[in-house]
Amino acid sequence: MKQIPIKQIEADKQFVDLYAKREAIHVRAYKGFYRNLRVLAAWPLLLAYFLTPFITWGNRQAIWFDLPQRQFHIFGLTFWPQDFALLSGLLILAAFVLFFVTVFAGRIWCGYSCPQTVFTYVFMRAERLAEGNRNARIKLDSEPMSFTKFRKKALKHFLWLMISAATALAFVGYFTPIRELIPLIYNFNLGLWEAWWLAFFLAATYINAGWMREQVCTYMCPYARFQSVMFDSNTLIVTYDEKRGEPRGKGSRKEQITDEQTGEVLGDCVDCGVCVTVCPVGIDIRDGLQYECISCAACVDACNEVMLRINKPTGLIRYATENVIQGNQYRLVSPRLIGYAIAVCAIAGLLALQLFNRHPLEVNLIRDRQALYRDIGSGVIENTYYLKISNKGQQHVTVSVGLTGIDYYTYTGPSEVYLEANTIAESIISIRMHVNNIELPNTPITFSVKSSSYGDLVMTQESRFIAPTEQLY
Repeated sequence: MKQIPIKQIEADKQFVDLYAKREAIHVRAYKGFYRNLRVLAAWPLLLAYFLTPFITWGNRQAIWFDLPQRQFHIFGLTFWPQDFALLSGLLILAAFVLFFVTVFAGRIWCGYSCPQTVFTYVFMRAERLAEGNRNARIKLDSEPMSFTKFRKKALKHFLWLMISAATALAFVGYFTPIRELIPLIYNFNLGLWEAWWLAFFLAATYINAGWMREQVCTYMCPYARFQSVMFDSNTLIVTYDEKRGEPRGKGSRKEQITDEQTGEVLGDCVDCGVCVTVCPVGIDIRDGLQYECISCAACVDACNEVMLRINKPTGLIRYATENVIQGNQYRLVSPRLIGYAIAVCAIAGLLALQLFNRHPLEVNLIRDRQALYRDIGSGVIENTYYLKISNKGQQHVTVSVGLTGIDYYTYTGPSEVYLEANTIAESIISIRMHVNNIELPNTPITFSVKSSSYGDLVMTQESRFIAPTEQLY
């Protein structure tokens, strides 16, 4: 058998660096309808975030997550760990609302209301205030270190740290009442956990909104990765009208211009690059929809401004659907959108029903686990129970404790219990019966807790009275 000759070929060794250093994105200032819309959406969110901890409700903070007491106060409602199902339902509802909005209008949450986007624009505003416009910032970065550069950079980072500190203070203020937290900081009397979370959120805000910015959206946020599975041909996206804009070329377009090389009539895109310089994630929307795009419509405002200057119709870059761009009919309602809408309505209805039927009193009854019963002597049997009553309401109440299901018994325990708002009362109850009055070794009994303060609310808890079989028969 003839052997095939093998020749060794020395290939040139190539080294590929899998990590590319981040290139700073200097966003250009611009004006337009969608910028104003984003400002109108961001300011209420920022004001609500920073000012809500200072709102009082009665004798406490209006929104206060009291972790040591395991109580979550939201205005007139107090939620306990037993209400975890409501939190789970709320998170599920938020997820389906996000899916519904994404199917309809793409990533407008990312572009207008996401905290990362909102704080990134706040930080960019501070950067512009300290270092100047886009061209001034690019020039400053290319210059060697000098007193002027150091002063401007120091001012920028000082503003960033102040914004981060205010953000951390407001966040921790939801867990430690902010009117108590501020004096603790002023007197250097912070606890370990308060100091840790203040430092953590200060650093997280400073790094995410100041240094990482678009990298959080591109590499860290999972929404950028799975958003495409919710898009369809009727989803509103920021898109470039290629049929109208191509081929690109320089020129005012006030008159029809022909490309000297191809002979084609140039489109409306003058290849000015403004759409790229205003993009907070640094992409070129003319290359098509990319997963980095957060649908902030900054490129729409910038392009419309250019179109107006050259007497061309606006909308070269705009919100549109794939069907509209291809000349097909736009369908607002799709089966996927209807499905998400039904899910949102169903989950919201179940949450509202559960919240409406939520009782301010909660009763838990546990039998003594160390002994099913005790033989006191002379035919007397004793059962012991642990009764816990939780008052999840905002007023103090007096409740009465009753027992049904058995006769001829001796009851040892409280007949009335006084509870302050958002408190728990625990009691030990013992019931004694003579064997002559016991018909079954396992007798069902019912404890009832009644309060007239909540409209004659009656809560019941079932249990058992257990007796030794040999003494009954």
